[in-house]
This record gives sequence, structure tokens and C-alpha cells, in this order.
Amino acid sequence: MNIPLNEQAQAEPLQAMLAKRRTWRRITFACGVCLAALLAVGGWWWFVGRFHESTDDAYVQADWMAASARVQGYVEQVLVEDNQPVKAGQVLLRLQARDYQARLDQANARQRQADAAVDAAHAEAQVVEAEVRRQQPAIERARSQLDAARAERQRAQLDLARYQGLVRDQAATPQRLETTRAAALQAQAVVQGAQAALLEQQQLLQLAKAKVQRAQAQAAQASASLAEAQAQTQIATQDLEDTVVRAPFDGVVGQRKVRPGQYLVAGQPVLAVVPLEQAYVIANFKETQLEHLRVGQPVSLSVDSYSGFEVRGHLDSFAPGSGALFALLPPDNATGNFTKIVQRFPVRIRLDPPQAGEPAVRPGMSVVVTVDTHAQAQP
Repeated sequence: MNIPLNEQAQAEPLQAMLAKRRTWRRITFACGVCLAALLAVGGWWWFVGRFHESTDDAYVQADWMAASARVQGYVEQVLVEDNQPVKAGQVLLRLQARDYQARLDQANARQRQADAAVDAAHAEAQVVEAEVRRQQPAIERARSQLDAARAERQRAQLDLARYQGLVRDQAATPQRLETTRAAALQAQAVVQGAQAALLEQQQLLQLAKAKVQRAQAQAAQASASLAEAQAQTQIATQDLEDTVVRAPFDGVVGQRKVRPGQYLVAGQPVLAVVPLEQAYVIANFKETQLEHLRVGQPVSLSVDSYSGFEVRGHLDSFAPGSGALFALLPPDNATGNFTKIVQRFPVRIRLDPPQAGEPAVRPGMSVVVTVDTHAQAQP
């Protein structure tokens, strides 16, 4: 059916107007969607995003330790394999212990010999101390004899003086005087003998005391020898115990370089023990990001090895200086050619305990760290 020309002319402006309205509606809708998206993004940034500090310069680390033997010797047994979990105190390897056992036996024999020497020295000291105690009564006895001799000498001298007067008065015979004089001389000799006996006993006492001092010195020397022997025994015991290398803490064995029959020197690293459960993250934040970072703030970590997996943690501590400060060759900005570079500061992040079924976070993995500073950033 053919449409009249006048009706066709009237329909064309109507269709153009409808098309124009649809175009404006689309434009308005698109503008509304864009505005809503901008408002949503702006609202998220204002209420959430501006309180987040993030860096991808972060890595998982752990304070692993290279196990080594404290003594030298040949390896007898290696009791662990690569990547094997171990517990603290678990035996990792054993060295041949026969030489150290022989040294311990020798040290024990020396200690027993020193014990016997100490006992003998103490016994000798007791003997000479008994001599000193026994010499005291002998001195008292000699002193009493000297006192008696002196009294007898005094009596004899008085008799001699009395008889001399009697002889002058012819009341006594000269023979009696001579007898009295001889008795006086004899009493004097007895006194001298008693003095000599007392001096001898006193000298014997001094000799006994000197023997006591010598015995005490010998006992002290024997005690010192015993202490030395005990120290040698302790060292030999420790050396024997050190032939067994144990795990210092819970972890996983890595870098196992030791084999049975290999000769080890003291301090030679033989394997590494990595404490996976004590892993932490070191994140290097720019100095411009440190303003609102505080210890204890919550942290979310995205691990590169596990897509879509996040780990939770908290800020633990801040390094005392930038990474450049502790570099092998720290920069010297006083050379004249200065270019300002934003420095990075290592921040330690403590990981929260893992949940059941979560994959293990291993040292060396790269992570993206995001810190929520909202609570501390609010006025």
C-alpha cells in the first residue's frame, strides 16, 4: 500500500524527534552511570582507600640457622633428609665418638686420682694437726718442770746462803757447806736442763705448725688439681655430647651438604633449619608512606605464589634506619653531585597464625602489603 506524500512528510520529523530523544536518554544514562561510578570510587577512596598504604617491595623471611658441629670428626650417621620437618632437640647427625669417649675415660681417671690426692692431703693435715694438739701438753709439762726446777734452785740458794753464815759462825762444818753448794749447782743445772727441754718442746710445736701449713698448702694444691680434673672431665663430657648435632628449634631441613663418612671441622655449616612457623614479612615502605604507620596496625598480604589468597598480620616494628644506611656501600650525599631519591625503610610484619587448610607461606616469597591506617589516621 502506498502512503500519501503528505503523510510521509509528516512522519519523518516525528521519527527524527524520537531518535533524538533516545540518543539523549542514552547519553543521560551513560552520564549517570559514570557519575555513579565516580561517586562510588570517590566515596571508597574517601572512606577507605586514603587510609591504606601499600607496597609490593615486600618478601617473606625467617630467622633460619645453619646447623654445625662444635667438634671435629668423621660423620657416622645423617638422620634427616632434605625438606624434612624436624622438632627442637631432634638429632640431625652423629659424629664418630670413640676418640671423645676415650678422652672422657682418661679425664675420669685423672679426676679419681685427684680425688685420692685430696683425701691423702686432708689425712696428712689431720695428722700434723694432731701433732700440734699433742705438743701443747708436752710444753705445759716442760714449763711445769722448769717452774719446779726454779723453785728447787731458789731453795738450794737459800740453803747455801744460810750455811755460809753458819760456817762463819762456826755453827756448821765446811763439809756441810760444800754439800749445800753442790746441791745449789745441781739445782742450777736442773733449771738449765728444764729451760732447754721447754725450748725444745716449743721448737717442736713450731715445727708441727709448719707441717700443718705445708699440709694445708698440699691440700689446697690437691683441691686445685681436683678442680682442674673436674673441668677437664666436664669439657670431655661436653665434647662427647657435641658429637650429636640437634635441631635448635622446630623447622624444615634445607641445604643438606653432609654425608656419612665426611670429615667435618668445628663450626662448618652442614645443613639449614628454617622455622616456617616463625616466618615474618619485611616490607620496604617509602619514607613518604610512614606518616600514619603505627605498630599493631592490621595488615593484609597478597602472596604472589597463590592467586587470590591473602594472609593477615600486624605491624611489628620499624627499622632504625633506611636500607641505604645499612648498605655495603652507603651513599655519600656530600660529594657535590646530589640527586634526591625517596628512601625506603624496612618494616617488620608479624603474620597471624594460619588457619586450617591454608597454604604454607615460605621464606623468599614475594607479597604485596597493604596496611590499614584508618583507626590511627582519624582525628
